[in-house]
Amino acid sequence: MDNIKTKEKKAYELMKSEFGYKNPMQAPKLVKVVVSVGTGKSKDPKKNDLVIDRLMKITGQKPALRGAKQSIASFKVRQGDPVGVTVTLRAGQMYGFLEKLINIAIPRMKDFRGLETKAVDEIGNYTMGLREHTIFTETANEDLKDVFGMAITVVTTAKDAKEAKAFLDVLGFPFKKAEVK
Repeated sequence: MDNIKTKEKKAYELMKSEFGYKNPMQAPKLVKVVVSVGTGKSKDPKKNDLVIDRLMKITGQKPALRGAKQSIASFKVRQGDPVGVTVTLRAGQMYGFLEKLINIAIPRMKDFRGLETKAVDEIGNYTMGLREHTIFTETANEDLKDVFGMAITVVTTAKDAKEAKAFLDVLGFPFKKAEVK
């Protein structure tokens, strides 16, 4: 079975006729994967520590706390208060995480019928939201009392949404198939 890195190298051969590439350097490539979790201004100060610990197990890299950009009095949030956690994965850790996401985690989702293609933006990035972090095998079953969701953004060098969709298809992302009526 081919891994993500091998598929990325084969993307030029598979996409050159459709997009008119003359050089392998024109083919899209993966830049980074950003995993972020919004924790909000929680009453429990240990919630951020819990999210950091679980994200570290899932991604293999220590996440960074993100502070509020501005104060919002009605939410009792002050500028700089921790409201989220994020991890940026590059190189080997990025490829390992994507392998785990596509081949292990996504098939474990309840009622999974494919990823939305509308989530590919006009500059070639793909963002998906996961409702539960428990689809990753690193989270133990006894830790199910505090379930959180996350946003995963895959940043590519694709020039537009059509090229990014085709590239992610080559990498093996399980997108929804168009229904024929």
